[in-house]
Amino acid sequence: MPEIKTGTEPKTGADLLVESLISEKVETIFGYPGGAVLPIYDAIYKAKDSFTHILTRHEQGAIHAAEGYARVSGKPGVVIATSGPGATNLVTGIADAMIDSLPLVVFTGQVARGVIGTDAFQEADVMGITTPITKHNYQVQDIADLPRIVKEAFHIASTGRPGPVVVDIPKDISANPCGDNYDTDFHLPGYQPTVKPNPLQIKKLADALGKSKKPVILAGAGVLFGNASEELKRFAETHDLAVATTLLGLGGFPGNHSLSLGMAGMHGTYAANMALYECDLLINIGARFDDRLTGNLDHFAPSATVAHIDIDPAEIGKNVATHIPVVSDSKAALEALNSQHCESPDNNEWQELLASRKVEFPLWYNNPDKEMVPQWLIESLHNATDGDAIITTDVGQHQMWAAQYYAFDKPNKWVTSGGLGTMGFGFPAAIGAQLAKPGEQVVAVVGDGGFQMTLQELSVLQERGLPVKVVIVNNAALGMVRQWQETFYQERYSESLLHVQPDFVKLAESYSIRGYKVETQKELIDLLPEVFAYDGPVLMDCRVLQQENVYPMIAPGKGIQEMIGVKP
Repeated sequence: MPEIKTGTEPKTGADLLVESLISEKVETIFGYPGGAVLPIYDAIYKAKDSFTHILTRHEQGAIHAAEGYARVSGKPGVVIATSGPGATNLVTGIADAMIDSLPLVVFTGQVARGVIGTDAFQEADVMGITTPITKHNYQVQDIADLPRIVKEAFHIASTGRPGPVVVDIPKDISANPCGDNYDTDFHLPGYQPTVKPNPLQIKKLADALGKSKKPVILAGAGVLFGNASEELKRFAETHDLAVATTLLGLGGFPGNHSLSLGMAGMHGTYAANMALYECDLLINIGARFDDRLTGNLDHFAPSATVAHIDIDPAEIGKNVATHIPVVSDSKAALEALNSQHCESPDNNEWQELLASRKVEFPLWYNNPDKEMVPQWLIESLHNATDGDAIITTDVGQHQMWAAQYYAFDKPNKWVTSGGLGTMGFGFPAAIGAQLAKPGEQVVAVVGDGGFQMTLQELSVLQERGLPVKVVIVNNAALGMVRQWQETFYQERYSESLLHVQPDFVKLAESYSIRGYKVETQKELIDLLPEVFAYDGPVLMDCRVLQQENVYPMIAPGKGIQEMIGVKP
């Protein structure tokens, strides 16, 4: 283990923690200091040449940035926050990472062991709070255990189904002197993820494929986490199988491929949703079958044999009855299928039907001559970036439009909050993504509501000179709330219209960031080349029509085939 130079001062638990982080090859840490982590930040200062620490302006910004970093890099995002409010400000991001399977290692400060449980200043029960929303959590009680715990935390966070791990460190543990030699070996008999598929289950799936007439693949985020995009493409092309993707699975299969049906679910394409409704074999690869995908379960794939490939056995059969379960890493399962002798299905008529539906029922929107509509805005961003940017989003209408109209052809270009639906996620996630991929273009597509939850992180763009482009899809409303109130609450717009907003351009300029207000199509077309040629941060306040809705849409309680807003 590398050692931190401490001069004449004795080595502390904090020094031991930093040495452990260096051993794990941590390059970037997101955090915010406070009383209970002052010893840790002192150790970070002494080791500041070993990694980069990003001081966000709120702990929520730190953890969402770590999520963005983890999502595009595949490496655990690392976060440090102090005790009490510092730790509780991380809770939303921890829960977000848990449901979306993002690897994080989160270090929280804690009051000294002798006063835990006494309601000491800035004390919070981090273990109790985070137990339901972490893959595992620890509170360090013996300084000798710290290096092993750190090693275990990184292992657990990044293997099997990824997820967040919290390590709660009492201040006396980090401040007290320690020795030099510690055992970091660990054995976790209760944690042994299955990563290779059972050959018999692979054969069952192959046999079912050969007998099917109307097969379809559903590709989820597990394809991306398993780095299985190429294997999926080979499998689909070999057997002429149509592929629908989940929201978080976008990019796992090329969006412009002839076999792509687009996104499925509440705001999915007509072709994708009808394929899931009518198929006789559904091959789910790494998706959770969550309610926003399935709609009313009584109407979801009612005639299909369901095969489910997932590294997490708890997901198989949880929501949808599964006939062919395959517990496995997605890449290993697809490699097994590709090497298995699989008879291709006789599905020519089915493929012709799906192809005709893509043509007959495409995504659509009305495009006025001058005013901007959000769908056109997203298409313009796609054209200006050649479809090659990393896109991060908040949650709401703009998120769905980005999912629908920015055709993701490559993996790990799409960063969004799926299961928890966290507003304020998109902008700090873009910061983390940019730090993980400094050579790539990162665009934060955010709503005017969500952006105001974490806009203080503009300080990080200013401080680090990160060339993130922030595109505010500004409809002066909480768009998705407004759409639901229009559709289901007789246009009673209760607290969803944002009548007063800041001047976002002046806000950007106050941080020494270029800002532009864009109100017409011509203004955007003229501006985009300049924006993307500039090697620095830019904010664009794009004013779009308020009354635009996201279509297609499946109403609550309806089946996946009962879409509204579909036009031939």
